[in-house]
This record gives sequence, C-alpha cells and structure tokens, in this order.
Amino acid sequence: MDDPRFNNIFNEDFDGNYDDVMNRIVDQINYPSCGVSGASVDGAGDDSNGNDSDDSNDDDDDDADDDDDADIDGDSDDDDAFIIRRHFDRKKLNLCTAGAINAYYINYMYKEPCMVSYNTGMRWLTEVLRGHWKRSVNMFRMDATTLLSLCTDLETHHGLKPSRRMSVIEKVAMFLFTIAVGASNRQVQERFQHSGETVSRCFKEVLKSLRLFAVEIIKPVDPQFTSTPREIAMNPRFMPHFKNCVGAIDGTHVRACVPAANQIPFIGRKGVPTQNVMAACSFDMQFMFVWAGWEGSAHDTRIFLEAIDNSTINFPKPPEGKYYLVDAGYPNEYGYLGPYKGERYHFQEFRRRGQPSGRKEVFNRAHSSLRNVIERSFGVWKQRWRILQNMPAYPYKTQVEIVVASMALHNYIRRRSQDDAVFSEYDRNPNLIPDDFLPDTVQASAVQGSQRPSRMDFVRDGIANSLMKQ
Repeated sequence: MDDPRFNNIFNEDFDGNYDDVMNRIVDQINYPSCGVSGASVDGAGDDSNGNDSDDSNDDDDDDADDDDDADIDGDSDDDDAFIIRRHFDRKKLNLCTAGAINAYYINYMYKEPCMVSYNTGMRWLTEVLRGHWKRSVNMFRMDATTLLSLCTDLETHHGLKPSRRMSVIEKVAMFLFTIAVGASNRQVQERFQHSGETVSRCFKEVLKSLRLFAVEIIKPVDPQFTSTPREIAMNPRFMPHFKNCVGAIDGTHVRACVPAANQIPFIGRKGVPTQNVMAACSFDMQFMFVWAGWEGSAHDTRIFLEAIDNSTINFPKPPEGKYYLVDAGYPNEYGYLGPYKGERYHFQEFRRRGQPSGRKEVFNRAHSSLRNVIERSFGVWKQRWRILQNMPAYPYKTQVEIVVASMALHNYIRRRSQDDAVFSEYDRNPNLIPDDFLPDTVQASAVQGSQRPSRMDFVRDGIANSLMKQ
C-alpha cells in the first residue's frame, strides 16, 4: 500500500527531537483510517474508464446479480482494507513509540563515555608520587610523604572516605591540584579523567573534611603561652626585650568573586572585590587564629575589636603580662603592643634613610623586624596557593572555607615537611617580605577614634629603654 503519510512515518529517523516524535504519535492516534480506507476502494470493480469490466453478459438479471455480488464484494473489500489499515496503524504507532523511547534514552539517560584516556587520574597520580620529588611539589605544593600523611589523617580523624571508584588519595590530590594551580573544573576533569559532577562532589567532600581539620591545626601549639618562643629566645636582638611576646596580628585581603549587584561592600582600599581576613601567627610562621569572610571595605580595627570582645570567636587571648605585636592601625589595647606613631617604622625606611635615631626609632625598627613574621606568613601562604590570587565563582561561603582550608594546609606543611622549599627560602632570609598581590589603590585609613592612654605605653617605653642600653 503506497500511502505517503505511512511512508513518512515508517522511514522517520527517530534520533531527532523528542517533542516532534511525540507529536507524531498523537497524529497517528487521531489518523482517520476508516474514511481513507473507504475512499481507497470505491469503484473496485471498474476499469480505467469507469465501465463494467465484465461486458460478456448483457442480461438484466445477470446485471442485477452482478450488482448484488459487487455490493457483497465491495463490503468485504472495505472490511479487509480497514483491517489492513488498522494493522499498519498499529505498526506505525509502535514504531513511533519506540522512537520516542529511544530519543528519551539518548537525551536523558544514556551518557556517552568522555573521559576514556589510558592515562587515568590514578595512573598519573601514581607516576607523580613515585617520580622526582619536585613533581609532587609542583602539582600539589607538598612532597609525596606529606601528601600521603595528610590523606591518612583526613580519612582516619576527619570523616573523608573513599568511594566505590575513587580512593581518598585521588580525592585529596584533585582538591590540592585545584587550589595549588588555580585549575578550573574542566581542567581537573581532563587531568584526572572524571566527569565535572564527580570533580565538584569530591571537591566539596575534601573541603568539608578540611573544615574539621582546621579546627585542630589552626591554634597555638602552646595554648597557655608559658614559654618564650624559640625565635626570640635564640636571638640577642630580641631577647630579653620581647620575651613576653607571643605572636603577631594583622589583616590581609583575598580576591572575592561576588555578583555585580553585591560588590559595593566588598570593594575597599584594594579597588576590587575582596574579603578581609584577620590572622594571628606564631614566630615560626604558623597561623594560630584566622577569621575570614569579612567584606573588603571592613576596617581592620572593627574586625579586631569584634574578635577580642566576642567570646564565641575563641580568639587565643594573651595571658596577663603577655602580648601580641600589632601595627599602628590597631587600637592601643592591653595585650597588644603597637609601635610609636609618627616615627620611621618599616625596614625599607631605615634602609633608605640610614640608621635609627633616638629610642623611639630604635624600638620601631626592632618591633618591625619581629612583627614582619605575619607579613612573611601571608607571603608564603599566598605564594603556595594560586587560587587565592584569582578566586573562581564559587558561592561566597565556599570561598571563605577555601581560605581557611588553605591556611590549615599551610600549618600542616610547616609541621610535617622540614625541607619545604618555600619555607626554607623565607627562613634563610628573615627580612624577605614579598610584595602584596593586591596593592592598595586607596590610602589605608588610620585607626578610628582617639587613642586613650594604656598600660601598653609603659610596656613600650620599658622595652625602648632596654634596647637603648643594649
């Protein structure tokens, strides 16, 4: 049966649009088979001219009989044509349904394998870890021994578990690769031969584990600050003058990626959206406290006062008689020793304009040389993790968690890797202070409010007099 509509259906390529296939099914359900079938068999006994094909009998009776027989035969032919047409309609409907199911499967269920390289992520990772030590440092910012130890700690104590097709070490390596080189999701897909969904899920799992890890590792090694730091005790420039100093405090800015409608609070003196991060560190360049997530326009003083006054923040306050070093932007609170204002302070100023004159400048130079440990710690931290220089468009909460997690990894490397190249470079050059990746475009404002007299003024004067006697 040569039906153009049937041929169009029967020969249709059902790899096309799913909606078109479903519309064609509806057309077939509503197809008027009987009417067409009846029309197709009208005049079944006539020749091409419409004359009776049996002209050998001219009898009237025979004609009547022939008419009766023709009616019976016509009815039978109509029934047969209807049955045949319905049979073909069922086939067409089945074919359309199968095509629709196939289109749905191809579009929504079947996933053609994409990451099929022989050099899988685990095979590449094994090659890197068994190769030259620099390869692991270049890709993950830590040597193989430190990386394996980190994986063990996260799996044993902080809830990171392997999945059916991926080990803990591969999950951690994917996370480290992302934050170390600033890799995008697609770059991680290609490197480790996993789907984008898998990469994103593993990133979140490792980040969640590192949040718990950070609580344990970002804190003072000696919570009571009972002993003098070795870096002070072994250096006659600072001992015994700064024997009661426990660390240094400062703030830094990290690029933030926020929607344009919400950027105004995040744009401060850096001229671009940032988050302001307050941190305290020990004199071996380990972070003892971090508070990330503040808008870039927030003043350092506001963050500092909130940290030391809010008991829920768990800031490691110095005990009686001990103190942190802070710069001139912080208030003159007890337990936080700043420099003399209006005098030369930074190392570069003394290098350009000669030796200090007077006890205030002598104190300021010693204070600056000791307090720069926080700037050096920020430098090592930002130099190691490239993601901090250009934060991707993660949710802002995730961006804050990345900052904290990367600081926790900074501490872990300091404790576990004695030969780390970056730390070794800064240890050999105590005056090495890296340039900030985000220089100020607006002059930083001075501390808000007037300075009231403080017991720290007497502490500062005592140290200045002691230095002059040296």
